[in-house]
Amino acid sequence: MNSTTRLGFIGLGAMGKPMTARLVAAGFTLSVHDADAARTASVAKTLGARAGTSPKDAAAASDILITMLPSSAVVTAVLEGPDGALAGLAAGTLIVEMSSGVPDVTRALSEKIAGQGVAMIDAPVSGGVSRATNGELAIMAGGNAGAIDRAEPVLKAMGSSIIRTGPIGSAHAMKALNNLVSAGCFLIGIEALLIGQRFGLDPALMVDVLNVSTGMNNATQKKFKQFVLSRKFDAGFGLDLMVKDLGIALGVATATSTPAPFAGLCKDIWAAAQKYLGPGQDHTAVAKFSELVAGSTLGGDDADGK
Repeated sequence: MNSTTRLGFIGLGAMGKPMTARLVAAGFTLSVHDADAARTASVAKTLGARAGTSPKDAAAASDILITMLPSSAVVTAVLEGPDGALAGLAAGTLIVEMSSGVPDVTRALSEKIAGQGVAMIDAPVSGGVSRATNGELAIMAGGNAGAIDRAEPVLKAMGSSIIRTGPIGSAHAMKALNNLVSAGCFLIGIEALLIGQRFGLDPALMVDVLNVSTGMNNATQKKFKQFVLSRKFDAGFGLDLMVKDLGIALGVATATSTPAPFAGLCKDIWAAAQKYLGPGQDHTAVAKFSELVAGSTLGGDDADGK
């Protein structure tokens, strides 16, 4: 499949760029495009890929088109806008929508493009930049079983875990709910570190204890020491994107009439942090907002509560 299947890839950001590298390493032929023309040219040159001049141009050179974009609104614009990808797609093309999207928007797009003989699956990812670089992403896949079968060799080039979630839109719902759990664990963990530091416990020691105890989670394992206690705050996933995903998760709760009081509070705290910190922050910087509320800085000199 690799030698004959042509791939288009639109969206060469922090995640998209290493994902394209994995696809080239697996032997696929790529046509890439990004809204930033300089980035498109740079990635194409580095990978030996074709630089698409527009979404339409990238799509026209592909049998399977992958989108890895910030939001469903951007996906819709890329597909349907001027020089949009849909204008370049031939009947029989498959779109693999790997962004963190809104399930209902994804379903509506899928129904719309089916009329021109184009299929779509949603296949958002989890694992961050490091796992994208290593080809070890967790990929959730929603849609027609035959379409997922067709996409599977492509997905396996980027991920070590491919989990089928159900019909189209289900993977986007699962991704948002995963990030809801991740966001909740991060916040409660930071609050625990702040409480412990006031009591006199060393935050780094607390992380060590959590990681061999029942409080262990992704944040304690891969974020607290690496990006919070180090004060680097550069894990590679934006605070703005996290708040967007939490909004999607709460939208699913509303659509299913599911009371979710803790989820609502979690989203409100992340949104408040976003407003306080401003745009462009890494999601781990939410710890700064928790520190502001507590009046303490992790690793600071307030371990005695003063």
